[in-house]
Amino acid sequence: MAAKARKVSTVEKKLVGVADVVIDAAQRRKDPTLAIPVRSLSNITFDERKGLIELGRRKQARSFFNVGMAKKFMQTVLVADALCELQRANLTTSLREIYYRTKHTIKNSHENTLDTQDESDPLIEDLEVTLAALREELHVRAENAGSIVGPLVLVDDGDRVDCARLGKGGYSVPSIVEPEYLEIRQCTADFLLLVEKGTQWNRLSEDKFWRTHNCVLLTGNGQPPRGVRRLARRLHDEKKLPVYVLVDNDPWGYYIYSVIKQGSINLAFESQRMAIPKAKFMGLSSADPEAYELPRNVGIKLND
Repeated sequence: MAAKARKVSTVEKKLVGVADVVIDAAQRRKDPTLAIPVRSLSNITFDERKGLIELGRRKQARSFFNVGMAKKFMQTVLVADALCELQRANLTTSLREIYYRTKHTIKNSHENTLDTQDESDPLIEDLEVTLAALREELHVRAENAGSIVGPLVLVDDGDRVDCARLGKGGYSVPSIVEPEYLEIRQCTADFLLLVEKGTQWNRLSEDKFWRTHNCVLLTGNGQPPRGVRRLARRLHDEKKLPVYVLVDNDPWGYYIYSVIKQGSINLAFESQRMAIPKAKFMGLSSADPEAYELPRNVGIKLND
């Protein structure tokens, strides 16, 4: 019996399309060129109706025959090839591993394809937005960087996870939390509290705040990573949980709140999937220390 043909995913076809651009241009003796959406402030808009930061329509040409772009073009195709291999093998890998897979010294030269991971990470984001394929669909994951606890039952790769029975450390939020990887089986909470600081989250978890107030406690240990933001959005959409964001009363805290609420400039193309426009701020305001006569020794002066 003949072996069953492997089904080629839509994402794999898109990645192969990157190589097709090079092959087609070579056959026509033309300059291979990729059209990459501009991911900078000049191409960012704020949709007041949706309450979201969104990516505009401007694109830039990344061509092989342009001396200033040749290396970046090569790097983009190299990363696309590594991502295509993941699709064919049906495997996931880390951002760090993609860097190691694609880094090598170019034959008959002293030049490396990549020098640092800071070069490969933005290329993956370029391919995400160019191919309209999420990082999760490209089979790339980041390190786990968040925790969740509360009356919530998840199914992670077939394993049932009761977030109310994992101790004070809770469940480590994976970077890939799409429905096909992480199912939200049950949730009886009244709201979700997203806490900026891991130390604050630990205190609330140890005190069983989530049990007393019937809520889900979630933290990203500072600026929340994509997995944490996406899981919060899913709980908001799928379980209709109101989302409250507890942050420090400083510019960084307000920035974190704004990213959770309306998205970020760097990941504007992900706002539709991760931002929560109805998220509510929770924490001290600038007027509270005076209103509640808080001692002055709890403040920290602003840096220049």
